[in-house]
Amino acid sequence: MKSLLSSLLYLFSLAVLSSANGSTTPLEPMPELTEGFKAQGQKIYIQRCSFCHGLLGDGNGPAADYLDPRPRDFTLGIYKFRTTESGELPTDSDLFRTVSRGLSGTAMQAFDNKLIKNGLTEHERWSVIAYIKTFAFEFEDPEFDPVKNGRIVSLPTNQPPLNEDSIAKGKAVFEKAKCWECHGKSGRGDGQKSFDRTDDWGFPIRIRNVTHPWKIKAGSEVQDIYMRFSTGILGTPMPSFVDALGEEDRWYLANYIKSLQHERTEHQVMSALPTEAELPVDPLDERWQEALPMDVRLAGQVIGAPRWQNNSIDLVTIKAIYNSERIAFLIVWDDPFKDTTHDESQELDISELKQVGGQSSYVMANDQIPRQLETFRDSVALQFPSKPPSGTKKPHFFRGSVSDPVHLWIWRADQQESGSRSVTETVARGWKQKYKAQDEENQQVSGAAEWKAGRWHVLMSRPLITEDSGDVQFKKGQFIPMAINVWDGSNGEHGLMMSLSSWYFVVLEDTIPVSVYLYALAAGIATLLLGLYLKNLAIKT
Repeated sequence: MKSLLSSLLYLFSLAVLSSANGSTTPLEPMPELTEGFKAQGQKIYIQRCSFCHGLLGDGNGPAADYLDPRPRDFTLGIYKFRTTESGELPTDSDLFRTVSRGLSGTAMQAFDNKLIKNGLTEHERWSVIAYIKTFAFEFEDPEFDPVKNGRIVSLPTNQPPLNEDSIAKGKAVFEKAKCWECHGKSGRGDGQKSFDRTDDWGFPIRIRNVTHPWKIKAGSEVQDIYMRFSTGILGTPMPSFVDALGEEDRWYLANYIKSLQHERTEHQVMSALPTEAELPVDPLDERWQEALPMDVRLAGQVIGAPRWQNNSIDLVTIKAIYNSERIAFLIVWDDPFKDTTHDESQELDISELKQVGGQSSYVMANDQIPRQLETFRDSVALQFPSKPPSGTKKPHFFRGSVSDPVHLWIWRADQQESGSRSVTETVARGWKQKYKAQDEENQQVSGAAEWKAGRWHVLMSRPLITEDSGDVQFKKGQFIPMAINVWDGSNGEHGLMMSLSSWYFVVLEDTIPVSVYLYALAAGIATLLLGLYLKNLAIKT
């Protein structure tokens, strides 16, 4: 059992890296369903699938309690992602698509052997699907066959182009259909005001943030989105809109959702831009629009107990500006709930974990901590090496070590809300011991924050140079390692249960990079061309 959660971690890493890109169309149809073919599928299922889905296919495998969302219960015959009408079984091709490419944002990895070394061949995937279908009697009954009964939802050929006109029409559909009641006005999943959404099995549901395409489980392309509107997602509050919206409106809506998707930056070095003016003190100051963004990717903290793989925050966007005296950072991330209270009595008692390093050093998805509102605070921390790195050597990105400490700036939403100092400067010497707050006279980081429309904007500012030997010092031209920790309070996160990044870098540019001018020039040209296009269009009409 000790290997259970280490295997789970491996499973999660595969799921994150490999999902959503596998083959979607088989080269051959499912082979003849002989007993030998099903027996092959049973053997593969036991080795590769039962760990999550259970030997009986009921979704109660050894790892199930640690996963959110919970593994599918195959015995019910209820499948979320299909090309069939609402309430119908999936087709064989639907199952093949899911097994091949996995489901983004879940532990369901891709099994296409063209994607991963230990994947399954097409023949092996078909055999597993044949065996999975034996768990639900409906697959044996012709009355439930969606193909024979004409219950297939096909993609129409008259797909409108993805342009400003169709996006505008899609936005109108979004408003009319009240999609914002769940997904929020900006699509960030902040429409609901409480955890009042559950699936058919009673488990809480987090409304999808449709601006993060890497977490849209069954594909983020326009055709995938259209299919979800048309089929609905069984077992969840997401209905089919076939009766409520016409075919054309569903296409427009899919185009609008596609237009909301965030395109992540790929660079790992952030340029802090110089200014001669005073630095912004408001996180919503328009001057932040001029700073260069860098997206920082995060994962659940599974290095040390308590290990947490069900993190909700996986992306932070950060910017920086500096003048002759100070540097300011703006950290932005999506969070549908503003959590500004903290109840220490609800925190996880580490002694409840039976052993460090084994199965129980992981935290169960729902049974060991409260994942609810008004329990734990939201928080974010910037981390820097306490000592200037030598060459390529850096402290461990997870809180450094005794011999190589890190400087942590920790912002807390409850302190911000109460009007007290919102940022605490600390020094960490490894994750096995709690970080230590610096002396009062060395607390020099100021903070400010705003939560707006499902998004936190947190500003932290500090003098470039300080007299404390344990502080990071900001000097022009130096590549300074930087990492980020984030806590989502309503997701039960506190202490070491958090999202964290590896090392990125910030460099104080001596002058404004040429790229800034190129971006401005490109934007100007694009605006000019758009104006000419609209002018010509007006003349023609």
